[in-house]
Amino acid sequence: MSRRTPRLFAATLAVAALALGACAEKTSDTPAAGSSSGAAAFPATVGNLTLDKRPEKIVSLSPTATEMLFAIGAGKQVTAADDQSNYPADAPKSDLSGFQPNAEAIAGRNPDLVVLANDTNKIVAQLTALKVPVLLTPAAATLDDTYRQLTDLGTLTGHPTEAADVTRRMKDEIGKLTKDLPQRSTKLTYYHELGPELYSATSKTFIGSLYTLAGLENIADASDADGKNGGYPQLSQEIIVKANPDFVFLADVKCCQQSADTVRARSGWAGVTAVKNNQVVALDDDIASRWGPRVVDLLRSIVDATTKVPA
Repeated sequence: MSRRTPRLFAATLAVAALALGACAEKTSDTPAAGSSSGAAAFPATVGNLTLDKRPEKIVSLSPTATEMLFAIGAGKQVTAADDQSNYPADAPKSDLSGFQPNAEAIAGRNPDLVVLANDTNKIVAQLTALKVPVLLTPAAATLDDTYRQLTDLGTLTGHPTEAADVTRRMKDEIGKLTKDLPQRSTKLTYYHELGPELYSATSKTFIGSLYTLAGLENIADASDADGKNGGYPQLSQEIIVKANPDFVFLADVKCCQQSADTVRARSGWAGVTAVKNNQVVALDDDIASRWGPRVVDLLRSIVDATTKVPA
């Protein structure tokens, strides 16, 4: 599997989540079913899944779910994580794949809960047939989806209070970051790069919604006005240069060695405002492709970069 493949899968998952997120139930900081007054209680139920007791052998096949589980204090219960779960550093990364999951290999870990981001090859049905409890946590389309997943994981792992605390802190920090943004007569524009093939994300995607919170205007929106690309259109160099974005945000730094220098070297890009004004921003690929608690760090990177421009 190439280093690019995980990012392409991440984009695919995010596209699929647009439809799922549209009908996703909104959540609050209140612990979900299965908890009482914020305390862990079992049996615990989320959707159609009920666990009679706290799971102690969790297998996470989603890097985002792994981050969430550790953030809510359930890290010690995770006995195996997929081969892309590289955060936090002490996550029990294994050779299990979330992109091509193998039911027998997963069941061989004797899990009492498996967390997945995608139902590839009907893996949920396969694991269910093997009597393995499964929670599907698809790529988020909104921040509310992130908060809901944290709440659900808190309920099922016996950490509802910690999950509520994490979501509350996220909301507070996001509120602080967006409270005093500069008031501009004209919005700053940006281009978010998923890869050097010039795929981008529109304002209708999860990542696009964060830029909207930061008060920015997306040059990719016009390239998927009808939504046929699921919010992830492939732009051309001509379109980007003509749009002349104020900022370029690179989410392909680790995977594809893109940088301000490589962008400047592209044909016609030297005259783009973002390049001329040294406003090409390198993001952390992993943070920019996940929807867990570190989205606050991503939003902070965006806000910190853009607020340096005088209003």
